Amino acid sequence: MQSFSDVSENCESIFSLLASAAADAPDSYAVRDSGGRWTYVETASYSERFAEWLDQHGVRPGDRVLVQAKSTRELVAMFFGCARHGATFVPVNPAMREFQLRGVLRSAQPQAVLVAPDGLEAVAALAPGAYDASQVWREVEETPADGGLTAAATPDDIAALIFTSGSTAEPKAVVTPHRQAIFATRAIQAVLDYRPDDVVFCRFPMSWDYGLYKVLLATVGRSELVLASGESDLLLLPRMRETGVTIVPVVPSLATMIAASAQRDSGPPPPVRMITNTGAALPAATIDALREVFPGVRVVRQFGQTECKRVSIMPPAEDQQRPGSVGRPLPGTEVMILDDEGREVPTGGVGEIVVRGPHVMPGYWRAPELSANTFRVGPDRSGPQLHTGDYGWLDSEGYLYFEGRRDDMFKRKGIRMSTLEIEAAVMDIPEVHAAAVVPPSESRDLALYVVADLTPKRVLWELSRRLEPAKVPGVCRVVEELPLTPHGKNSRADLVTMLEGGSDE
Repeated sequence: MQSFSDVSENCESIFSLLASAAADAPDSYAVRDSGGRWTYVETASYSERFAEWLDQHGVRPGDRVLVQAKSTRELVAMFFGCARHGATFVPVNPAMREFQLRGVLRSAQPQAVLVAPDGLEAVAALAPGAYDASQVWREVEETPADGGLTAAATPDDIAALIFTSGSTAEPKAVVTPHRQAIFATRAIQAVLDYRPDDVVFCRFPMSWDYGLYKVLLATVGRSELVLASGESDLLLLPRMRETGVTIVPVVPSLATMIAASAQRDSGPPPPVRMITNTGAALPAATIDALREVFPGVRVVRQFGQTECKRVSIMPPAEDQQRPGSVGRPLPGTEVMILDDEGREVPTGGVGEIVVRGPHVMPGYWRAPELSANTFRVGPDRSGPQLHTGDYGWLDSEGYLYFEGRRDDMFKRKGIRMSTLEIEAAVMDIPEVHAAAVVPPSESRDLALYVVADLTPKRVLWELSRRLEPAKVPGVCRVVEELPLTPHGKNSRADLVTMLEGGSDE
């Protein structure tokens, strides 16, 4: 029987990361969900069995395997099992509706489709022959991991297709080879330093790269990953305390929820040592609240895109330095700031954030024109450089500052501004709990949505004390909650719909 150490030495694939962990720390806990927990050697064994199952059911290396299910131990094993087999893992958010799923299926053309039982009937109409994921797992448990499967994946094989939102009508999938995913994981680990005694609390689906890479980071750190994406918000803090979490990845909405829950709770705080943020900037008030409820915690700012996973990280030891910065580029990578003509902008000047390095993905799945526009060949032709469509600037020491997406930056009354600077000023108002800005268009003015204990007129008055007149929105609405995407970000599309359907205040 082939040992896990043999696999980790002979095949540099995503599965080799797990095989190495299983050889080094076989009895350490790897992953936990509401149903139980597995050690590293158990996780590796189940992954081997799922790889065998794929082979027995006609899946060949390079085929796509689409899985629509909640984040569980079994889904982790399916991810690693695809890597062990050489198949491409295509995770789909359980909340994805039929219209979007039809496009994903058309794009990915999977050889196998696995769906949670409660969604099987709807998906089977789109993909005849789709498997019940629960039944598949029962068969996997009966499949012996005899080590007979040849390690098929190579570093340049595609480990995953990660579908992302964007401006295109058709679904857009980032091609994620093993080589780039492993480099990104190790580069992030070099900065964040996940440890064997860490417990990582993940509330995000594995269909989002922020959730998927937590699986890899926990593995290289020999940490335990707690999957909690489907659990009730009411159980958030008790679950964190029960599992003894030390690392919590967040987006602003989750960070606010955790801080509010901890402030109301009378029990001892979980031993959280590090909180990492992505998606949007954390309000200063939220950061202060997190530091109050978790004494000594490091609140780490990050910036990234699925197209390269991570662009920059503020080193944890510097988390209270350089307010507004999203840190330094990953080790072994480069960030440039270019103007619209492709020329480098002087230090401190704002331009497009362009990224080079071994973590830059090769492109989008079967979308050559879109890929050519985003992944361009640099002047030295050493490899693709990622034109992010995001704008920012670098200081004299190489720290990156994010100004916003191209769509977030606009002119109003002759003055250039961004939604981020307006939202930051709004969040400086003590009675405001959440905010989202909708840029103006030909048919509507600059608009603001807030969750606040103030009237709209009072919010705008407070804002006028913080910003010049041109940056004060013409429309403000107070709502009970902001619409969010499945990843916890403000849903701009829903906000526009709400704006067009309501009255101005």
